[in-house]
Amino acid sequence: MDEITAEIEVQSVVPQVPLRVRPILTFGLKTDIGRVRENNEDKGEVFISENDAEIASRGHIFVVCDGMGGHEAGQIASELASKTFVEVYRSHPATELEEAAKAAVKAANRFVLDVARIAPNRRGMGTTLTALCIVQDKGLYVHVGDSRLYRFREGSIEQITNDHTWVEETVRAGTMSREDAEVHPYRHVLTQAVGTEDDLAPEVGVFDLAEGDLYILCSDGVTNHVSDDAIASALDSGKGAAQTAWDIVASALSGGGSDNATVVVVSVKSLQPA
Repeated sequence: MDEITAEIEVQSVVPQVPLRVRPILTFGLKTDIGRVRENNEDKGEVFISENDAEIASRGHIFVVCDGMGGHEAGQIASELASKTFVEVYRSHPATELEEAAKAAVKAANRFVLDVARIAPNRRGMGTTLTALCIVQDKGLYVHVGDSRLYRFREGSIEQITNDHTWVEETVRAGTMSREDAEVHPYRHVLTQAVGTEDDLAPEVGVFDLAEGDLYILCSDGVTNHVSDDAIASALDSGKGAAQTAWDIVASALSGGGSDNATVVVVSVKSLQPA
């Protein structure tokens, strides 16, 4: 069967915002197929804005997707979702960052759904999507699924996103303990994912950045084998962002490597007045 490309609507007018703060960042990205899988269904995507207008209005973009669907379907889903998110978010006319991010996720959702419906061998494919956008002195995140975004600040690690899994939502409701959740056979059953349903409710938030912040986006192939404390230790090692990303993926592989493992590390070196 020939490759099928679904059409998406992309706006061409982005809001004009004055540049007040120029974030100085370093980043590292590492992905690995793992020790069990036959192909890599994860996708890490980075877009670094190069002009002041885009730095001010949309910022720099970091994305991790973890595809599902078997064969090549999951790999296609994560690729389509990550690239569609970046394209639509960058060009969306909304003034509010949250609105642009939600629209970008929903466009990615429609795209993956359309391709799955057109190509029978790709039905049921989907993907998680976790994105971090660094916009002046703000961080914007948007999230669907069970990939994660963490922040390491002043020696402490914090999980910013919530896992969209049946087990995690049961824990938040107070009807299951954290200890039981960690060994539950349904702990990886997602309650929502990009490309699996028409009505998607992405988690979106905005927070203040601080100089010295470290952020990590990662797929569950990492968190299945690397504890939060171990991630914090790697981030606190003083190594560069690229080496830290490689070290965390190496820990996931040595811990079992049961799934694809992807890490993006973002270091906020300084926030310079423009």
